Amino acid sequence: MADEQPRARFAVPHELRIIISIGLVVFVLEYLVVPQFASARRSLPLLATINPILVGVAVVCELAAIYAYMELTRAVLYPHSPPRYVTLRVNLAGLAISHTIPGGTAPAGALSYRIFNRLGVPKETNAFGMATQGTGSAVVLNVLFWCALVISVPLQGFNPLYGFAALAGMFLLTAFFGTIILITRGQRHADRWLRTVARWVPGLNPDRVSVILGKVADRITVLITYRRTLWAALVWAALNWLLDAGCLWIFIWSFGHVISPVDLLVAYGLANILAVIPVTPAGLGVVEGVLIPTLVGFGVPHSQAILAVLAYRLVNFWIPIPIGGLAYASLEWRRGASPPPNGDAPAPAA
Repeated sequence: MADEQPRARFAVPHELRIIISIGLVVFVLEYLVVPQFASARRSLPLLATINPILVGVAVVCELAAIYAYMELTRAVLYPHSPPRYVTLRVNLAGLAISHTIPGGTAPAGALSYRIFNRLGVPKETNAFGMATQGTGSAVVLNVLFWCALVISVPLQGFNPLYGFAALAGMFLLTAFFGTIILITRGQRHADRWLRTVARWVPGLNPDRVSVILGKVADRITVLITYRRTLWAALVWAALNWLLDAGCLWIFIWSFGHVISPVDLLVAYGLANILAVIPVTPAGLGVVEGVLIPTLVGFGVPHSQAILAVLAYRLVNFWIPIPIGGLAYASLEWRRGASPPPNGDAPAPAA
């Protein structure tokens, strides 16, 4: 049989991608971010009423959320997780990138993958861990949002945006658990299907794809077998989201209004699920544009909602950028040094 010519794939020119990205960023800034800052100027007198102790607690809450994400990273990389201080610096560096580039989650993941490889984490464990960290964390967020939605809708009513976010979450959950079942329960069928697809993709070796599939299946089996590690990953992912949401809740409280934690989780989950759309870095403008009106709909005064969300985003979005840059610089500075030994990893259950 004659060799078939590989099918040409349509690729969007790099210049066009840049123009589209810049256009989307300008649109979001013009119609979502700038109006919020204009409204915030009229709310500045409220700053005199802010509770500084609660502001400090909110900052501590955000630091705890970052720590929880670091422990999540170490759980998915078990038993090859680097020391906590090293893992924290890698996470901060990835956070800085994801907050500065539209669709920055992919470059952040690539950076973390490269650094962890350099630190001696096996490639298969590294790739699986990075994918599981991102997708698994999103799954946990959707579960929290659904639970809050089930409680909130009968009490507060239904918003069309809730349905969109819930539908997106349903597709994510179906894809996530369906993929796990396909790989672990039907590996032979998955292997046959991926081999067929790989033959049509230029540059992909079907045998290499099959080997990777087997290693991923083994990695999933290890994670499921060590239930303690699996539960640790789920708990740390949930704590990361809950502590970050708690930072926002405390900022709202610091301006004199207390909102129901359930309503807060609905608004928070809705904003972060919609922020996944890679229009702006880490949902810049999208988060603010969704959070503020949703909180107002739940009874938070408009001026307080604006200042609380902007204060939260200062701690959640802007401050980690320079800190992450310094973390990356420290990692590159020690690049010539030998990789540090593995730190304490969570022990498997008996």
